[in-house]
Amino acid sequence: MERRNTNYKIATDKGPKRPLKLNDFGRIPPQARDFEEAVLGAMMLNKEVVDEVKNILHQACFYDVKHYYIFKAIEFLHNATHPVDLLTVSNQLRKNNELELAGGISYLSHLTNRIGTTANVEFHARIISQKYVQREIIRLSSEMLTDAFDDAADIFDLLNKVEKGVFQIYADNMKKDVDEMQKVVFDAIGEIEDARKNKSGISGVATGFSDLDRITSGWQRSDMIVIAARPAMGKTAFTLSMARNCAVDYKKGVAIFSLEMSSVQLVKRLISSESKIDASKLRKGNLEDHEMQQLHTRIKKLIEAPIFIDDTPGISVFDFRAKCRRLKKEKNIELIIIDYLQLMSAGPKTGNGNREQEISIISRTIKEIAKELNVPIIALSQLSRSVETRGGGGVPMLSDLRESGSIEQDADIVSFIYRPEKYGITQNESGESNLGVAELIIAKHRNGDLGTVRMQFVGKYALFRDFDTYKDDSAINATSYSTNQNNEGNFTFQSKMNKTNDSSLNDFNLDDVPF
Repeated sequence: MERRNTNYKIATDKGPKRPLKLNDFGRIPPQARDFEEAVLGAMMLNKEVVDEVKNILHQACFYDVKHYYIFKAIEFLHNATHPVDLLTVSNQLRKNNELELAGGISYLSHLTNRIGTTANVEFHARIISQKYVQREIIRLSSEMLTDAFDDAADIFDLLNKVEKGVFQIYADNMKKDVDEMQKVVFDAIGEIEDARKNKSGISGVATGFSDLDRITSGWQRSDMIVIAARPAMGKTAFTLSMARNCAVDYKKGVAIFSLEMSSVQLVKRLISSESKIDASKLRKGNLEDHEMQQLHTRIKKLIEAPIFIDDTPGISVFDFRAKCRRLKKEKNIELIIIDYLQLMSAGPKTGNGNREQEISIISRTIKEIAKELNVPIIALSQLSRSVETRGGGGVPMLSDLRESGSIEQDADIVSFIYRPEKYGITQNESGESNLGVAELIIAKHRNGDLGTVRMQFVGKYALFRDFDTYKDDSAINATSYSTNQNNEGNFTFQSKMNKTNDSSLNDFNLDDVPF
């Protein structure tokens, strides 16, 4: 199918295209020629406004083709630290053989003569930028309309093209203003005073793991945190335990993007860790009556937790950005988790099939979103097999990250989950048991200390918890209970209902069940 030409897009890599008077819809595209003339005239009269305008406009923003060439010459002179005025601009256009295309010396003189003041140049420039964005939206819509009528078009390629186009328009034009030092200092002092009043020492989002929070002071806002491990080390279990702590204990909104497991599978893991019922029993459904009652009683907090799960497989960074923005606006999420980074898509194919380059785009975009939304983003990542082939007990290092260059560079924190018993190391150097022990190794910390945090991993509950509060499940002895663990890993207990004193029934509480 022959594609219609949207000729009113002004600039390309080879130069501008002359705009049409009417677009494909029979209407003049949004434009503001008078403001373009005013801005260019002000730039040639007052060099100080050039920086101000350059922060808002670029060459393609100008609708009139003459103005494209004039702005191009001004920009070149300014970048080369040459004077910018009527004579230097006309001379530069003459060198480029573009003076006639720019309207000639008489037109340049006309631009400078009609300007009475340069005071409102920023306001004028923003109007030009607005018109340009409108034209770009029309251009993209026109292209999408043409493609949508093409029966041979691949729908997923079409969707990728739409989201990439919209994102590119936003990225090219919605620039953040520069912060003044006075404002930044006041903001910094405010955070320091808040931290001084906070006796817990946690200035970010608390994880619920005391030793980890002592090192990081909580996950800091706008940080990208990478948690990496080999398969079956417990990456998902760790982040779910942390998400539960943030949402249930600290009432923080948590968004989980699960690219590997379905939302129901994740919730089953959360139910297992919250109810202290073996995950395998939940999968099989062979629960006793008291276990079902225990399950329903203990998941009440989980039901009310502000956790939001998206299990879209292979989600693109463009969709991810849009969903995060919406969740931040509507649900005020304060922590985002991605499980896991290598399963994300960078969007439309670049054509070279370079996966490392694609991961670089994904990693950089995640960091940008963390800064934009001012929330910490935790991205899980796989480690390469070199961990196991290198020797040394399987202890990971930064170079073990798959496609490690960009991930390591963009991340503010890189940490590894390491369980020595998986490599047959049953005791540490002090002779203490490594059974059920997990280590979170902080290998990179841009704004803090490195270190290793020991935790307890309870596999059957898919649960991580503080090491110093750990007690062996098989040795729990609660008042009025006698517990025994059979060969299947199940527990039996004597109920207070067996007591002869009927008043003891009032003391029965399912929260006391030793699970």
